[in-house]
Amino acid sequence: MEMNLQDLSNGKNKMITDGQIIDAAQKYFASNIKTIDFDGTVTEGKESTMKKLNDFVGSIQKVNEIALRRSASYQNVSFSEYIFSFEMKDGTKIDWHEIIRSLWENGQIVEEQYFKGW
Repeated sequence: MEMNLQDLSNGKNKMITDGQIIDAAQKYFASNIKTIDFDGTVTEGKESTMKKLNDFVGSIQKVNEIALRRSASYQNVSFSEYIFSFEMKDGTKIDWHEIIRSLWENGQIVEEQYFKGW
């Protein structure tokens, strides 16, 4: 039996809130994933996307908070609202209020866009 979209989204969200950001991307991103950052930067393909994500996660010194506020799904789209707080290895601190929009096909994410909250 195929999982419904909210179940898939909940599984991904649980991995992220557990700090398994890389594992969640590896599991749920399709090979043809396209990501769009806050600033409009587009990354195409799983290899490029995973490299970018690995580089980012590798630059985190300490995770202060990863909190899912709410999530919803409709047809082939899921939305997840997060609070992220990281201390980076370069001494900076990142606090993000982020909405993640994911487009799904066949149980995997083919496009993900990140929207900045406050």
